[in-house]
Amino acid sequence: MADRTSEVAEAAHPAARPAGGPTEIHHQHRDVTGGWLRPTVFGMMDGLVSNFALIVGFAGDRVQARTVVLAGFAGLVAGAFSMATGEYVSVQSQNESTLAELEKERHELTHNAAAEQQELAQSFVARGVEPELATAVAHQLSRDPEQALQIHAQEELGIDPNSLPSPRLAAVSSLASFAVGAFIPLLPYLLGATTVLISALLALVALFAAGAVTARFTTRSWLYSGTRQLVLGGLAAAVTYGVGSLFHVAVA
Repeated sequence: MADRTSEVAEAAHPAARPAGGPTEIHHQHRDVTGGWLRPTVFGMMDGLVSNFALIVGFAGDRVQARTVVLAGFAGLVAGAFSMATGEYVSVQSQNESTLAELEKERHELTHNAAAEQQELAQSFVARGVEPELATAVAHQLSRDPEQALQIHAQEELGIDPNSLPSPRLAAVSSLASFAVGAFIPLLPYLLGATTVLISALLALVALFAAGAVTARFTTRSWLYSGTRQLVLGGLAAAVTYGVGSLFHVAVA
């Protein structure tokens, strides 16, 4: 009985497994909780698409190259800091909401321990554990208040209290990746280009490459992800170019 209780306890809470035990780790998972990957990918894509569309829109209005450069830099700076601010506030607000829910759970574990322990046991029963064994495991895991809080948070909220995303990391990742993405379609003009064709070609290649790279973190093929990003970014630029052309005709 003790051995079975220990086995279920370890399955419910992997950190409880003894160091140096017979358990083997066959694979590792990527960090998909949004610490840096999501803001980095989103920032890169957003910077590339938005500044590409902005530059193409000004080109559609047939303005001078100097004006396109100024617009591109303005879009880069404004967009990068806007993304960073938005990510920081978003992640920080999410963390504050999570911490509030954890405090509620901590209060329940302190003032309604028996009911919380029974709730944990029922969650094990729902997974196929025998009721008697589930009760024993829930009792064993509830001895440590912090461990109990972590398990209840994972069971009821689907979060790990020790792995909350960093708002600073999200903000910095967004700012840097947006700036890099936004700089790509601007680069040809900085090197002396006077037509949007070179900028468009470089941006489209970058869109496909960025989409293909993100496939490494998903189950999609690099061809599918790259093509999808190329098509969506190209459509955004085409629409913006059309608006710029119409504006030029309207004021000409």
